Amino acid sequence: MVNAPLTADDNVIDYLAAHERKGLLRFITCGSVDDGKSTLIGRLLYDSKLLYDDQIAALESDTKKHGTQGEKIDFALLVDGLAAEREQGITIDVAYRFFSTEKRKFIVADTPGHEQYTRNMATGASTADLAVILIDARKGILTQTRRHSFIVSLLGIRNVILAINKMDLVGYDEEVFRKIEDDYRAFAKPLGFETIAAIPLSALEGDNITTRSRKTPWYDGAAILPFLETVNVRSDLAEKPFRLPVQWVNRPDLDFRGFSGTIASGAVKPGDEIVVLPSAKRSRVARIVTMDGDLSEAGPDMAVTITLEDEIDISRGDVICAGQAPAEQTDQFAAHLLWMAEDKLFPGRQYLLKTANRIVPATVTELKHKINVNTLEHMSGKTLELNEVGYCNLNLAQPIAFDSYEDNRRTGAFVLIDKRSNTTIGAGMIDFSLRRAQNVHWQDLDVNKKARASAKHQRPCVLWFTGLSGSGKSTVANLVEKRLHDLGRHTYTLDGDNVRHGLNKDLGFTDADRVENIRRVGETARLMADAGLITLVSFISPFQSERRMARELMPEGEFIEVFISTPLEVCEQRDVKGLYAKARRGEIKNFTGIDSAYEPPQNAEIDVDTSDIPAADAADRIVEFLQGNGYLEG
Repeated sequence: MVNAPLTADDNVIDYLAAHERKGLLRFITCGSVDDGKSTLIGRLLYDSKLLYDDQIAALESDTKKHGTQGEKIDFALLVDGLAAEREQGITIDVAYRFFSTEKRKFIVADTPGHEQYTRNMATGASTADLAVILIDARKGILTQTRRHSFIVSLLGIRNVILAINKMDLVGYDEEVFRKIEDDYRAFAKPLGFETIAAIPLSALEGDNITTRSRKTPWYDGAAILPFLETVNVRSDLAEKPFRLPVQWVNRPDLDFRGFSGTIASGAVKPGDEIVVLPSAKRSRVARIVTMDGDLSEAGPDMAVTITLEDEIDISRGDVICAGQAPAEQTDQFAAHLLWMAEDKLFPGRQYLLKTANRIVPATVTELKHKINVNTLEHMSGKTLELNEVGYCNLNLAQPIAFDSYEDNRRTGAFVLIDKRSNTTIGAGMIDFSLRRAQNVHWQDLDVNKKARASAKHQRPCVLWFTGLSGSGKSTVANLVEKRLHDLGRHTYTLDGDNVRHGLNKDLGFTDADRVENIRRVGETARLMADAGLITLVSFISPFQSERRMARELMPEGEFIEVFISTPLEVCEQRDVKGLYAKARRGEIKNFTGIDSAYEPPQNAEIDVDTSDIPAADAADRIVEFLQGNGYLEG
């Protein structure tokens, strides 16, 4: 029997099949501003003949308009696509490029070198297998080089190419190259990299990009591209225990109920035992369903829907785990945190924490230390600023399923989100669950809040008085408590000045201390409300975030914000304690309304201005509010 000749379609199919079987390497280029990251990627694509004629023509045209290399092609323009990047000559966003050679497929993330955009660099590094860290041979190791190297290590990348670029500008001097290599290896020794391959190159001139350059005869290693094609970067995700964060409960009809998501790690087959967290319910996998039909097995990064042999209540946010190796659960853990926001991190302030598929309220309870990116030393500090890295304890409103980041990058990572702006402000790597999370449990008591309040014939609540110093908060709160006392009600007042003599004696007046001040008072007020009391809190409490945190500690309807909205000029005229005058003279720092901000409430339940009405009338209005809303009945 004569075989039929191969057709063009057969050749295409064979080519695509071979292409599909190639391994994929994700890598990141990073380093300081103008070290040549974008130029390196552009040169890699150009010298590998991976550009089409129209791309080369467009590049030559763009070089004439935006180029910075004289008559030479400016390869950075292949990657720096944003207008702002071309105008400034820097990379702002993360630019992803796909390319392929005969041996391997690649996805490269060109990340910003500017310190302002470190958060973008961390985003690119979070999915990479290898990092190309560029250094300008003329400048050597810079702070940003160290910062990027530390972040790369923190994010679990263990293979590094140290690309010492612009060797043409130092005459291809071996001594310069060796000095930078030695300095970098000494710095990076504690970072835990498995391989550091130092390569001398000139991205602009094409030296040691695709082939060894004659200009560096003293270098006997591989050029950049051959190294990338052959480096052994083994992903162990398939060997990790099975994890499927549930993103969607798939119910197209009454006869089908599946659980959809992307497998984070491990493999699964029909018949495998699984356990669902947080419920800890167990079952076995019945089917693995995809658009192309059922699978006999599925592994990491595959988007699948699985069905189970038993009817189990599973929701979005749950994690389906291997039955014999479930993830941990905790509501308190220690983690490394990279801060990505202009506004500082304040321990005690509440944020949102997002894992692979779940969002829960979270608070950084303690900043244990910050990390000096130059020396890797641990430093004390009360806040984190933009691009700083710290080691923190966090407390969550609800437990989450997790693995330590060292064990599993997919289920050990999280981001922090600002509750007001909904922007990402931090990226974290979970280290371990705090022991107290397992040892401390809520104790049910027979005499509860309802019983305590009923005995007092009232509904408990917290009246939170906020306003500038001198606005009349304490005066009005004192009058309200006197009227309630005359009515036979049970009350207690937490006053800002009084509390600082005891509970908050150790706190100053920095923004960080103000946040902690309100956190402690909020928790104390919650306990007093639990005792059945009507609690009056009189604090400047300048930040909306902390007032919102205090509100969220209470059940719906038990937090009443009272805004004493007396204007600054009136408060300053009163200046009973002489504090404004001292602040104006610079004798008091961080004084609210002068050199520290006050964020007025947007939707306070009660708003009174003591420059318009007497304090006694304001107190009457507040008591009438309590009577009209049933707080004085019970």
